[in-house]
Amino acid sequence: MRFLLYNIRYAAGIGRKFHLPVPYCGYLKHTNGNLKKIVDFIKPLNPDILGLIEVDAGSFRSEKSNQAESIAQELQHFHVYQSKYSIDSVAQKLPVLNKQGNAILTNREIVSQNFHYFSNGVKRLVIELELEDFSIFLVHLSIKFRHRQYQLQDLHSIVKNIKKPVIVAGDFNVLWGDRELQLFLAATDLHSANSNGQPSHPSRAPRRQLDYIFHSPEIQVTRFQIPQVKFSDHAPLVCDFEIVKTLD
Repeated sequence: MRFLLYNIRYAAGIGRKFHLPVPYCGYLKHTNGNLKKIVDFIKPLNPDILGLIEVDAGSFRSEKSNQAESIAQELQHFHVYQSKYSIDSVAQKLPVLNKQGNAILTNREIVSQNFHYFSNGVKRLVIELELEDFSIFLVHLSIKFRHRQYQLQDLHSIVKNIKKPVIVAGDFNVLWGDRELQLFLAATDLHSANSNGQPSHPSRAPRRQLDYIFHSPEIQVTRFQIPQVKFSDHAPLVCDFEIVKTLD
């Protein structure tokens, strides 16, 4: 089975065009041209599950279309999308921001889905998707250290009682390094698919890990790679894995 994790930055792209005429103005430009490049990259990889961070659900920059839905149609996948801001967030009242979220796409049967929200931070969404043999959680943590620590505590509380094997993946924004994650991993007994600590950000010259795929011991990673593509400021993570059956 193949899982692809990708922070696509709303398909806004990178480079000089993104920052001209003023820094970060690319977030307010039309993005469909770059979205096609992302789709053309993803399709040959044929992922069974796709975790997308920073997806536009239909603002003017995506020409009113949900990027997760568009990609899902190309892949013939089911998709689950949700805003990354809680219902009472000020961001829900602001144009463009209220169309920003995360999504999971899959060609597998979905048993159930659930949306959790952290108690701290602006970006609070946790998408939970239960499949037949395991559950997957998708997150995008805060850029503030203190909020990240609270969010990791909440995330532990969410996943600790799950009976099936789990994958916990996303953009963890651990700007202080992976030592931030030690207590969370020790408490959950999860392991990183990226055993060599390959960096994924920034995509032009990766030098740090911000994106992670963590998994239960019952999940065996058979291959892990970070393709060096530059359609977003993050490089994608590709993880092939299988579920190890245990005897009762």
